[in-house]
Amino acid sequence: MHIAGNPGALTPQQRELTAIAAALGRERFAGRAARHDREASFPFENFADLREAGLLGICVPHAHGGLGADFTTYQIVAAEIGRHCGATALSYNMHVCATMWIGFIADALEMTPAQRADHERHRAVHFDRIVRQGKVYSQPFSEGGAAAAGKAPFGTLARPVDGGYVVSGRKIFASLAGAADYHGVLCTLDRPGATQRDSLYLAVPADAAGVQVVGDWDALGMRGTVSRTLLLDDVFVPDEARLMPEGLYWQAATRYPHMYATLTPTYMGIAQAACDFTVAYLRGEVPGTPSVKRRMYPTKQMAVAEMRVRLEQTRALFLASAREARVDPDADARMRLYAAHYTVMENAHALAALAIRTCGGQSLLKSLALERLYRDSRCGSLMLPWTAELCLDRLGRECLYEAGEQDEEID
Repeated sequence: MHIAGNPGALTPQQRELTAIAAALGRERFAGRAARHDREASFPFENFADLREAGLLGICVPHAHGGLGADFTTYQIVAAEIGRHCGATALSYNMHVCATMWIGFIADALEMTPAQRADHERHRAVHFDRIVRQGKVYSQPFSEGGAAAAGKAPFGTLARPVDGGYVVSGRKIFASLAGAADYHGVLCTLDRPGATQRDSLYLAVPADAAGVQVVGDWDALGMRGTVSRTLLLDDVFVPDEARLMPEGLYWQAATRYPHMYATLTPTYMGIAQAACDFTVAYLRGEVPGTPSVKRRMYPTKQMAVAEMRVRLEQTRALFLASAREARVDPDADARMRLYAAHYTVMENAHALAALAIRTCGGQSLLKSLALERLYRDSRCGSLMLPWTAELCLDRLGRECLYEAGEQDEEID
């Protein structure tokens, strides 16, 4: 079954890139996933394959040597990767985000001519590193506070100095920690009265003085992301490290909400994988298990039918929302985005749970992929900036309140 439903609805580029991702996933990523999960080790070889296939530059503009893919194309390709290895897809997301944010998202935002010229000059440096040098960028976001949810300024601070900035702070759950060449660090300009508008997005070299990766990574799921803690202690970075002009990240965050839904396709892929496994298991086609068919039982058939219905519902909302990505989406598109993100995250886990119930006790064995899919799927609804609860909170408020509308206080 095609991850994007009807292949005829895809553009030629989407068909081509999805086919590449599917081949890599089937032939390489899937076979390595269990080891990286067991060891909590980073899939360096998967990223080498992505690099060789040109997929590190999937959203880098054509003018800078990349594939020039749009938001929807990335979502479809990333979901196909997630179908075979969730940890690789989630880590890949952290890298591709940097190219989206400084690429087509930045292009859609308002900048002065001087800012745009400055941005064009700086992003050329970063795009060259990715496309021609094969460098990997990460995106450490969370700090253990309200900043990652968009409720407060980032605690990581960037102090302007001659020729650049000095950065200090701490990022937790930093995927690709120890694997990325550059960390795309979100921070706040260190000046009196700084607010969320004083945001800054800087590329910090992983080998810069003052950069440390600390702690263990022994998590329930997504173990191959190796999301350890990143410490930044008076790290100097030059002006060219600026991935966006000062303050532009805040404009992107408030005007291009789909930028926060780049996690979603990983879990769409896991939802598909849970259904794939169940069908193969009931047909007696899972490698490493006896070739025994279990498909003749009505209870199994009903369960698979329910899974297919839920998968189709999830995929339809996922694709509809992805195709609406743009600057300043209308209220319906924004609310559909919250609903899509919530639906994918929750249904991925629901489908994995139903798959285990349908396949039975043997599916809990760590020698089979379903046990890992179940654990990985649980992580999605917990991830900032849009946890399941935050999606419902935003959706409920925006359904009931117009922009700027408040209730009168009741004595």
